[in-house]
Amino acid sequence: MLTLATQAPGEPEIFASVQGEGPSAGMPVAFLRLSRCNLACVWCDTAYTWHFEGDDRPHRSGEHFERKANLLELDEEDVARRIAATGQKRLVITGGEPLLQAGRLAQMLEHLPDMQVEIETNGTVDPLARLDVRVDQYNVSPKLAHSGNPADLALKPEMLDRWATDGRAFLKFVLAQPGDVDEVLRLAKQHMIPAGRIFLMPEGTDSETLRARMEWLVPLCLEHGFRLSDRLHIHLFGDTRGT
Repeated sequence: MLTLATQAPGEPEIFASVQGEGPSAGMPVAFLRLSRCNLACVWCDTAYTWHFEGDDRPHRSGEHFERKANLLELDEEDVARRIAATGQKRLVITGGEPLLQAGRLAQMLEHLPDMQVEIETNGTVDPLARLDVRVDQYNVSPKLAHSGNPADLALKPEMLDRWATDGRAFLKFVLAQPGDVDEVLRLAKQHMIPAGRIFLMPEGTDSETLRARMEWLVPLCLEHGFRLSDRLHIHLFGDTRGT
């Protein structure tokens, strides 16, 4: 069984939309959002996938979510049928942290042999070989210090080396202020991450904040040869589930 996030109680978060971030921005895709995460970003915009009652990890909203209403377990074949029903040829698997359920994801993808697959991950979990062979693209988002996660949990050197040497992996760093780029530069140098596979993306859940932060992100991308990622879905749909 896979543990999914919900759009509404009892309704799994499986939907068709356009990818809003990273190298595939604007592409029509199916989305599958899974529940649970091994990190706790204070600004996480999908805290309903992990910040349940009794979880004392900090989140800036202070809100806790009722577990039963916000997650759903479905068998892998059922999930595959629902994804196929969207009519899309490309699938984005997101979370939460999807690779916590790597074995079950591999079983699910066996029912979707012709699907192109992207996985969005925080980069701390090594995918099982059985899943890895079915992935076309990894959107890796290592969490910087401003996320509130301890570096020994969020920035594992062996995993950063692994992603740096995998041509399918694009590394997307969320920045809240210009000085955050210094941490990106240090990691890129230390792990020899090619600049052309690094995206800088503004942290924010409204268009005004994103636009304001891109004013200083663009010069940073020009200076260091990094790529810029917007959050297209925020401009189109706002900070809502199922979009």
